[in-house]
Parts: sequence; C-alpha cells; structure tokens
Amino acid sequence: MRALIVEDNRDICANIAAYLEKLGYVLDFAHDGVTAMNLALANPFDVIVLDLMIPRMDGLTFCQRLRADAQIETPVLMLTARDTLDDRLKGFDAGADDYLVKPFALQELHARLRALYKRSHRNGDNLLTVGDLTLNRSTLQVHRAGRRVEINPAGIKLLRRLMEESPAVVDRDALETLLWADERPDGDALRSHMYKLRQAIDRPFDRPLLHTVHRIGYRIAEDGQ
Repeated sequence: MRALIVEDNRDICANIAAYLEKLGYVLDFAHDGVTAMNLALANPFDVIVLDLMIPRMDGLTFCQRLRADAQIETPVLMLTARDTLDDRLKGFDAGADDYLVKPFALQELHARLRALYKRSHRNGDNLLTVGDLTLNRSTLQVHRAGRRVEINPAGIKLLRRLMEESPAVVDRDALETLLWADERPDGDALRSHMYKLRQAIDRPFDRPLLHTVHRIGYRIAEDGQ
C-alpha cells in the first residue's frame, strides 16, 4: 500500500515510518499542506494520513481542495489532538473518511488504514485497471492517479472496451460497431471521439496510455506492454 503522510512533527513521522515500512507500506512524507498537495496531484496514493494542524495550508483546507478542486477521492485519515464532536464533524464535512485522535497506537493506525483501503477497493470485481487508470464498471467512474476523470457516455463505451481488451489492439471496425452498430455516420467520427478520450485520460498526465495503431485501431496499455 502506498501512503502519503502529512505531518509536521518529524518524530511522529519517524515512528510511523519505522512501524509501517516493516509492514510493506511505501511512504511519502510532507510537512506542510502545499507540499502535500503537490505530491497528491502528482502521485497515485492508496491512502492519505493528514494532520489537521499543518503549516502553509491547514488539514481542513487541504482536504476540501483535494476533493472539490483536484477531484481526488483517495481515502483520507485525519489526525488531530482535537477530540470534540464539532471538530470531527468539520473533518468529515471537509472530505475526511476517518478520524484518529492523538496520541494514537500505531497498531490502530495500521488497522484503520487497512479498513480504508479495503473499503475503497470493495468493488474490485467491477474495477478495470491499466496502470494508474481505473474504470468501475458498476458506477462508470473513471480515475487516473487517484483523480476523477470526466468522460462522456461514448467515451466510456470506448474506454471500457479498450480496457477489457488491454493490452491488445481493438480494430476500428469493432469500435465503430460498438458506438453506432450499422448506422455509422459520415466522415471519421471515431477519430474525433478518440481525440476527446485521449484529452481526458492522457493529456493531464506524464505518460500516455492510449495508443493509435496506424490503419488498424487503438489500444490502452502501459509503455512496454
């Protein structure tokens, strides 16, 4: 499991690292909200451990921006020394998924992170995954690197077929039949749809997953597949 730990107390960070890394976690650390946001935007984390009182951008603001602005739905466990009901409700309203009060046992931290991870992956049978791109066949939600990606209905149909066949090539005829059956429009409408799909799932990210196979069709795959 890959986790982002957002905590300005370096002793707490060291204790968390010593415990969780032995359990196989891959950890990244940020000691302020701005650095944490940059890391969250650039990397696909499974969970985020977020201290409420951090410099440069407090935990509540970070969580709100993560959800509302960045459209990232990675589970967030909020850490705080505040133990009032009002404080907990503010954390949940900001988008936190769970709440752990300081001081805490590292065993409980691990148990809560496992629970969050399992909860976020409970629809695994419905989840198509290629690299850091996922499509939930039940909800039709698409995420890449933990960020929500908005795709129109035609794009969802194309993406689902390509991900189901990945890393194989899906020929143009099959994709055109998928969209229009026997009533295909004039011109190269498929190319337009594939352009929009590529803009959604590839353009904001570092490496492309959607590849054109000249005169044959398209494929979705990580480089090297």
